Amino acid sequence: MRLTSFTDYGLRMLLRMASAPDRAFSTAYLADEFGLSRNHLAKIMQRLSRAGLVETRRGGGGGAALARPASDIRLGAVVRLLEEGQPLVECLSVDGGACTLDSRCRLKARLRSAESAFLADLDHVTLTDIALDPIPS
Repeated sequence: MRLTSFTDYGLRMLLRMASAPDRAFSTAYLADEFGLSRNHLAKIMQRLSRAGLVETRRGGGGGAALARPASDIRLGAVVRLLEEGQPLVECLSVDGGACTLDSRCRLKARLRSAESAFLADLDHVTLTDIALDPIPS
């Protein structure tokens, strides 16, 4: 299974925040650290914030931090959130895509099963389990 860059970057952001739970990270700081677009990370941050995974504060000393303990954040839930609307293959999309084999295809059920197993495995892992080691000061 291949995750979108949106999910990849979102997971990186959460890993970084889990490594220093008492610190708030600006989108600009994370963009610089990861070598990524600030605007792209801002969109990801917004989705994480709306879902209640991170809290954001404006102004001096502002930034984003985990909204709850890393031990309460399951990777399966994060991947479902960030991959929302991104089916594994076209035929698994909400409208079924444009597959001409739909009535005869047995692959769709296997892919759906594999995707479910992948996410179920990630449901057993918390952000604490994979958090980065703190960077020494």
